Amino acid sequence: MKLRFISLASGSSGNCYYLGTDTYGILIDAGIGIRTIRKVLKDNNIDLAQIAAVLVTHDHADHIKTVGCLGEKYNLPVYATESVHNGIDKSRYVEETLHGSRRIIQKEVPFRINDFNITAFEVPHDSTDNVGYHIEYENHRFTFATDVGHITETVGKYICLANHLIIEANYDEEMLRSGSYPFFLKERVASPTGHLSNKGAAEFLATHYHFELKDIWLCHLSKDNNHPELAYKTVNERLYQEGIRVGKDVNLFVLKRTTPSDVFEF
Repeated sequence: MKLRFISLASGSSGNCYYLGTDTYGILIDAGIGIRTIRKVLKDNNIDLAQIAAVLVTHDHADHIKTVGCLGEKYNLPVYATESVHNGIDKSRYVEETLHGSRRIIQKEVPFRINDFNITAFEVPHDSTDNVGYHIEYENHRFTFATDVGHITETVGKYICLANHLIIEANYDEEMLRSGSYPFFLKERVASPTGHLSNKGAAEFLATHYHFELKDIWLCHLSKDNNHPELAYKTVNERLYQEGIRVGKDVNLFVLKRTTPSDVFEF
């Protein structure tokens, strides 16, 4: 069966990603409205009834806005660590409390959803808890690493396992420094538990590229401190310096903040 990946939205206003086959799929985060989720799926001939689960990375509002609705109204199992679930329970942004849909996972303990073999892994970020996801399906290996304060040994390990990589490129360092954010917020964004910059993502990718890596999607771009063209240019130029050719050795894409991406099929 074909495997499809779609970014429904990727940014500080809301995050949601779809990964699925011809018969079922999963959502990674649900930080956008249910109407938008239903519409994007319908526009791509995906019935919400085909969604087998929702995986949650952390409890910030732009990642959990609709998990209560999906879990309680649509009876979708919601997978997250116990700490993330506790954060969801306390969040004022989630209207429905999760009960029967709540599924507890542990970091680096694999679990299965249909044919997907999934491993959550520790990611540094200033939320109650935060994970990335490594998802294996046949010979495809996806790694989702968003809201990454810095690339630890663990994060790096799962990035290097991927042949399809969704990685944060949140801000341009100069735009953040000279921008309108108050000093405390600039410090928070650039801290080891904040976000990953274009330069940080570019440097790691250029120095850890391997020939099995086929696709890179830059995600979670800041509205105020980044531009899609700038994120792309920063990563592309750093890869080029190492002799890695975008379009030949690896594909590079920038995900839109508030609108769906193209459908990527494998």
